[in-house]
Amino acid sequence: MNQRAERLIASLDEAGVDLILVSNLVNVRYLTGFTGSNGLAVIGAQTQVFFTDFRYTEQAEQEVDHAFERVIVNDQGVKHAFGRLPDGKLRVGYESEHVTVAGLELMRDYCPGRVELVALKGVAEALRCVKDDDEIELIAAAARIADEAFEALLAGGLAGRTERELALALEHDMRLRGAESPSFDSIVAGGAHGALPHATPRDVRVEPGQLVMIDWGARYRGYCSDCTRTVAVGEPGPAAREAYELVLGAQQVGLEEVRAGGDCRAIDKAVRDIIYGAGHEGHYGHGLGHGVGLEIHEAPTLSARSTDTLQAASVVTVEPGVYVPGAFGIRVEDLVVVTDGDARVLTAIPKELRIVD
Repeated sequence: MNQRAERLIASLDEAGVDLILVSNLVNVRYLTGFTGSNGLAVIGAQTQVFFTDFRYTEQAEQEVDHAFERVIVNDQGVKHAFGRLPDGKLRVGYESEHVTVAGLELMRDYCPGRVELVALKGVAEALRCVKDDDEIELIAAAARIADEAFEALLAGGLAGRTERELALALEHDMRLRGAESPSFDSIVAGGAHGALPHATPRDVRVEPGQLVMIDWGARYRGYCSDCTRTVAVGEPGPAAREAYELVLGAQQVGLEEVRAGGDCRAIDKAVRDIIYGAGHEGHYGHGLGHGVGLEIHEAPTLSARSTDTLQAASVVTVEPGVYVPGAFGIRVEDLVVVTDGDARVLTAIPKELRIVD
C-alpha cells in the first residue's frame, strides 16, 4: 500500500467511516497517481480499488500505484464501486464538496441497503496540505521555470507591448522551459488597470511611467507555482514608490511570521495592520496567502477568516498588496515552504523595485 493511501486510511476512523469513495480527480491523482479525466477510487483498510474506462487501460497500468486493483468498466464507475465493497454493514464516505446533486442521486441508486453513505469534507485535502519531499521539489522546479521565464520577459522590455502580448509571451516561454501549462491565467496589468487584483490582460500597450503588476505561475508534472512582481516602466513617481516600499516591508513581516504552529489569521492581521496603519485600509481587501500544490489554491489559507494553523512542509504564498483606483496596483508575492524556523522561500526573483524599459 502506498504511504498516501495509508495516511488516508488512518484518518477514516476519526471520520467515522469504513471506506471512502474518492471521486475528485485531483485527490484521485494524489492518492493513486492517475492523471486521466475519468477515475474513481474506493479506499479502506482491506479495499483499494481504482476504476476507469477503456480509454485509460494502458495509462492506468502505467500510472496507478500497484497497491490498487485496477478495474476497467464500460458504464458508471459508481455502480461497480458499490459492487466491490466488503460484506456486512458499512459506512462509506463520499467527498461532499465535489459531488453534484446528480452524482449523489446516482450513488443512492446503486448503494446497497446495508451501506450508509456519509458526507465528508476535506479528508484528502487535509493530507495534501502537508507535502512530502518529492512534492516540494516539483513545486520548486515549477518556481524555477517561472522565475526564468519572467527574467526573460523583462529582458525583452515591456514598454510598447500590450498586456495580452506580454502574458502570452510569458506563458509560451514557460512551456518551452518544460512547464505543462501556466498554473492559472497570467495577470499583466499596467497603470490604473493594476488596481484590479485579478485583472485580465488587455490589448492595451504598457506606457512609460506605469507600474506593471505581473502574477504568474508554472505547472510542472502536476504541481503549481505562484509569484507576483510589480515593476516600473521608467520612473513611476513618489506616491508609487512609497506604496511599493510599504507593501514590500509588510510582505517581509509576513514572511518572518510564517512558521510551523503559526496562526494563519494572526499572520494575516500582522501584515494587514501595517498596510491599514499607513492609510490604505480601503486599498487591500484580499487574504495574505493560500496553499499551493496540485491546485493553485488549496489549504491552508492565510486570511482574516481563516481557522488554519500552519504545519511544517505546507507550501503557501505571502502576497499583500495595495490597489489605488485610478492610479496603480502593487502586489509582492513569494512562494514559501513552512518549516519549524524561517520559511524556505522558493522564489528567487529580487524584490526591490525594478525599473525596466
